[in-house]
Amino acid sequence: MRVKRRHRPMKTIFRVRQIWLLVMISALLVSSCKPQKDNTRNLTVQIPEKEINSAQALKKRGPTWRPEYNRPPVIDIHGHISPRAFRLFSKIMDENNLRLMVNLSGGSTDKSIVMSKRMAEREPRLIPFYSPRWRRANRPDFGVTEANRLKNAVLKHGFKGLKIAKVLGLGLTDTQGKRLPVDWPELDPLWEMAGKLGVPVAIHTGDPKAFWEPVTPSNERFEELSLHPEWSMADPSKPSRETLLSERNRVLKRHPKTTFICVHFGNNPEDLESVDRWLNAYPNMFIDTAARVPEFGRHPPERIRAFFTRHKKRILFGTDLGLSGRSIMLGSHGKESPTPQDIKPFYDAHWRYFEGKETQIDHPTPIQGKWKIDAASLPSDVLDHLYWKNATHLLKLKE
Repeated sequence: MRVKRRHRPMKTIFRVRQIWLLVMISALLVSSCKPQKDNTRNLTVQIPEKEINSAQALKKRGPTWRPEYNRPPVIDIHGHISPRAFRLFSKIMDENNLRLMVNLSGGSTDKSIVMSKRMAEREPRLIPFYSPRWRRANRPDFGVTEANRLKNAVLKHGFKGLKIAKVLGLGLTDTQGKRLPVDWPELDPLWEMAGKLGVPVAIHTGDPKAFWEPVTPSNERFEELSLHPEWSMADPSKPSRETLLSERNRVLKRHPKTTFICVHFGNNPEDLESVDRWLNAYPNMFIDTAARVPEFGRHPPERIRAFFTRHKKRILFGTDLGLSGRSIMLGSHGKESPTPQDIKPFYDAHWRYFEGKETQIDHPTPIQGKWKIDAASLPSDVLDHLYWKNATHLLKLKE
């Protein structure tokens, strides 16, 4: 008798084939994942230890003038940034490893205050300072009004300080045309409000010593003053430099609870002894380095090093970088307008001076004088205070 052969259902056949295919694929994968002994060894041996060490050393290497120094992100306490230069500003901050910059041109009108607030919201690395509306100086209760406007700018719009331009003492007059001095009593409420709010006052009083001398080829700032004759103070009708600085110092003495940043190295970088004396006399006085490296850089480096070390908690890094929609200012204005490509060398010249040991190097702002300067080689601890610690403290920032 012939036995009939049973046929398997099609579903069973397909399932068997699927299992067989999965087994084969798994075997292939396992085979391909097995380590290739010789190749793996060869790859490991191909990276010499000296090359690994060299790469690590390259990562740690600092600037050529101080190879072992690792500069921290820096706070520039003295800038003037226009809304039209917003994109360029962000690029500059990245290229120069800047943590923050204070915009001393934060504005004085309602419109400019709102604009500065929006800029700071878009770019948190930009910190605005408020400026008084000097055109209204002869209105009744000007000082009280400006004190309230400062309070509003700080508490409502996030401003971090007050900027006083050199027009105070040099350009402002009363209704009779008489000069209003830097220690004008009308401004006492403004100084007091800054103290109550705990925000610093960046005050620009006076100018370089050479600006009070005749504009002749023998004047060390002759080239600069020839391009900007309006900067010259060599006029008997102008107050003396000593008068202006004395007026400012009386304000510092009268308001000990208010912190003042006397910009441009107290506007007396030519005389280290005087600045040293002021810092000792007024605990509420700070100075910045903006646009004065060419001048204090002419002092012997050991004197500068001792000065910065002695007052390491009172000196702030600043450049006086100016960015507008049409021009760039690198500490001052020369005959030719700088380009964006000139900004990094400008900052590098600062680093090279403060950090290096070289002699007879170029300073950051050639229009201010053709002389050379010797690098200060400041200790790392002093550089930390200069570059960020002091500004962090004054502006009440998180470290």
